[in-house]
Amino acid sequence: MSTPENRSIYNVPNALTGIRFAMAIAVMALIPLGYFFTATLVFLVAASTDWMDGYWARKYGQVTKFGRIFDPFVDKIIICGSFIALVGVSNGMSVSPVQSWMATLVVGRELLVTSLRGMIEGSGKDFSASWLGKWKMVLQCAAVVSSLIYLQSPVPANWLVVTTQVLVWASIALTVYSGYDYTVAAAKLMQDHPDDPE
Repeated sequence: MSTPENRSIYNVPNALTGIRFAMAIAVMALIPLGYFFTATLVFLVAASTDWMDGYWARKYGQVTKFGRIFDPFVDKIIICGSFIALVGVSNGMSVSPVQSWMATLVVGRELLVTSLRGMIEGSGKDFSASWLGKWKMVLQCAAVVSSLIYLQSPVPANWLVVTTQVLVWASIALTVYSGYDYTVAAAKLMQDHPDDPE
C-alpha cells in the first residue's frame, strides 16, 4: 500500500497547486503594473480553487508529502505576495489602503505560525490549522479583492471606501489575534508534553 512518502509527486493535485502558484506570481506582477481588474480575476480564481487540489488528492488517494508542504506554501504566497504588492500602489487618484506595516504583520504572522507548526509537528504532535486560521484567510482574501476593486475606480464610491477599510483593518486584527492564538496553543502543547531530558 502506497503512503504519502512514496507516492509520485507528478499528479493532478500538485499540478493544480503549481498552476495556483503561477497565478500568485501573476497577481504580484499585475498589481504594480496597474492591471487591477485582471489581477482581481486571477486572484479570485487562485483563491477560490484552493480546495480543488486537496479534494482531488484525498478522493483519489494522491496525497503526497510534497503536496502537504507545497499547498500551504502557495496559500501563503498568494496572501503575503498580494498584501506586499498592494503597499503604496496608486491608480493616479486613490492610494491602496494597505500600508507597509500591515503587510509586515501578515508576513510575520505566517512565518511565526509556520515555524511553530514545524517545531510542534516535528516532535510528533498535531498542530493542524484551526477554524480561526481559516476565517483569517477568508477575511484576508476579501480585503485583497476589495482593495483591488477600490483601485479600479479613479474616485471610488463612499460605500466602497468604507467597506475596503473595514475589511483591511478586520483582516489585520484577525491576523494578529490568530497568530496569538496559535502561539498560546503551541506553548500549551510544549508545556503538556515537554521533551525528555537528555
